Amino acid sequence: PDDCNFYVSVQLTNGWGEPLTLPVRTAYRDGRVRLTWNEWLILPIKYRDIPRDASLVFSVWGVQDDMRPDPLSSQADPRKPSASTTLPLFTHHSVFRRGSQKLRLWPNEVPDGSISSTTPGKSLMKNGMDMIEKLVKKHDSGEVARVDWLDNLAFREIGREHQKASSRSKESYLYIELQKFDFTVVHSESIAGNRSDHPMMRVYDPDQEMENPVEAKHRRLVRSHRAGHLDRELKPNARIRDDLQAILRYPPTQALGSEEKDLLWKFRFYLTRDKKALTKYLKCVVWTDPNDARQAVELLPEWEHPDVDDALELLGPFFRHREVRAYAVAQLERAGDEELQLYLLQLVQALKFEGMTTSPSSLSFTPRSTQHSSSILADFLIRRSITNPTLGNYFYWYLKVECEDPLSGGTYTKVIQQYLTALERVHPDRKDVFKRQGRLVHWLGRTAKELQLSKDTRPRKEEIFRQRITDPARQMTNFEELPLPMDPKIRVTGIVPEQSRIFKSSQSPLNVAFSCANGRLYRTIFKAGDDLRQDQLIIQMITLMDMLLRKENLDLKLTPYKVLATGPEQGLVQMIPSASLAEILSVHEGGLLAYFRKFNPDPSSMDSYGVSPSVMDNYVKSCAGYCVITYLLGVGDRHLDNLLITQEGHLFHIDFGFILGRDPKPFPPPMKV
Repeated sequence: PDDCNFYVSVQLTNGWGEPLTLPVRTAYRDGRVRLTWNEWLILPIKYRDIPRDASLVFSVWGVQDDMRPDPLSSQADPRKPSASTTLPLFTHHSVFRRGSQKLRLWPNEVPDGSISSTTPGKSLMKNGMDMIEKLVKKHDSGEVARVDWLDNLAFREIGREHQKASSRSKESYLYIELQKFDFTVVHSESIAGNRSDHPMMRVYDPDQEMENPVEAKHRRLVRSHRAGHLDRELKPNARIRDDLQAILRYPPTQALGSEEKDLLWKFRFYLTRDKKALTKYLKCVVWTDPNDARQAVELLPEWEHPDVDDALELLGPFFRHREVRAYAVAQLERAGDEELQLYLLQLVQALKFEGMTTSPSSLSFTPRSTQHSSSILADFLIRRSITNPTLGNYFYWYLKVECEDPLSGGTYTKVIQQYLTALERVHPDRKDVFKRQGRLVHWLGRTAKELQLSKDTRPRKEEIFRQRITDPARQMTNFEELPLPMDPKIRVTGIVPEQSRIFKSSQSPLNVAFSCANGRLYRTIFKAGDDLRQDQLIIQMITLMDMLLRKENLDLKLTPYKVLATGPEQGLVQMIPSASLAEILSVHEGGLLAYFRKFNPDPSSMDSYGVSPSVMDNYVKSCAGYCVITYLLGVGDRHLDNLLITQEGHLFHIDFGFILGRDPKPFPPPMKV
């Protein structure tokens, strides 16, 4: 009707017609003139989150002046639209539509966004005008060459034909403009590239892994041994020095270009004074070239000694040359036992990159004890583990877990046999300790699995658990003093059945209370069915961050509790006396303040809201510290049940099953406070 004002609403739906976003709408336009909105509508969804079967549903609404609703309202109009249409966002080739689109309007129909839509905007029947409009669209996108004089004549004639076709047609159309991209946007390469009606044949190119002979010749000329005497005196100018510093700031995972590699090689003698430059320089060496490898190895003793973290990078999968790995182990010799323990987890993982059958090196910087060993790193770790019981305890259990790996388990089995053989010659009593620890862990694992599979109630499971502890044949209530595998400084003498329980969880983890030699109680959690190696890694990272922060005189009151994976799907976790935020908020009406005031009241302290200032300081600092740490590590799946707080105000996180940006919930926040 001429007395109506019209607007268009747009909504995104999936293949079943279910809405994915709230509708957005245009402004009102007078129905007495040609309806032209000429405005962009932005839907509240990212391109990467649009499913393959998504469609845009358009509704044209006619509203009389006295019935016009609030234009800012986001609620859908309850009346039937004047017309509607549907546009699938992807073609049958999974290509995202772009540019101008002509959609047929279906009068007095509710839009249908399903795959078999009853209001399709695109028709399979094409007339002559549709073909012309398709060619015009190609012309606009540059697919058809532009000829100005011919274009003017053609468009003038096209305009006249369009007017004639419009006057004869009884159908209405909606013209829209989608976002244009420089390149084709495909939803899924696997769908678009592997269609059954377009089979692709894979042809192996035998030269694809071979080196370009021109580049190889250029490299040999640039890096010839004769040029070494000239390179030794080279000094970079200010611009090149800035370029070198920029390269040295690259993260370890960033690949170096050919020009950057040549630059590092050219000024390698100048860079020997910078310990951070060693790893970058070794990455520009072509180790398959004997000349390159020889010059690189000869330069290693002249280099400034790298830090432990840089030496760790030299033990990664990229550096397989034995002399480089021997040099890295020689640098680790300078690290103390406590520092070595911080990186022990990564050092054990680096064993899988060792050439276990390569002949030993005889360079001067190779440790003496490696001269007759099949693995330089393994020999070093075994020697240090024998001299330090705490380091040896963790080394044994880290190896024990990896022995079950189907790919590299043989390597770790060989190393653990070498370790136990060497330990038996020097400290046979410590080998017996490992056997007793193994029996304890095996008993806990078998008990946890059986209780997990049991269909009894939790009180009945706890009763069975206590009966097994008190079984005289097992002798679990009182045994010879034993270092706890998770923390060998804690020496336990038995399990207290009255204090041991089972948590209310689908996995039924065990709450094991150990009696210690000093008369105290030490609580642990034994989990079966969960891989704790990822939690173990994150706790190691938090411990390392805490150490670095303390070196800068910044104590954020962090709580890096102990975690030890004793198998691929089981392990021990230290239990810190605390309560979850969910429990605190459900029990204490006043929330955290009521919880703190109950255990640490200080009515005279108005600045800390009636709570002891030290407790409030612990809470504020630990909250700030974990906010930053979880953001840096991309920890996901944060909720009130895995945020714990001690009575002293220490906040800490547990359950690190999702890290590095992964999260089970859609659209997770980047920072969890």
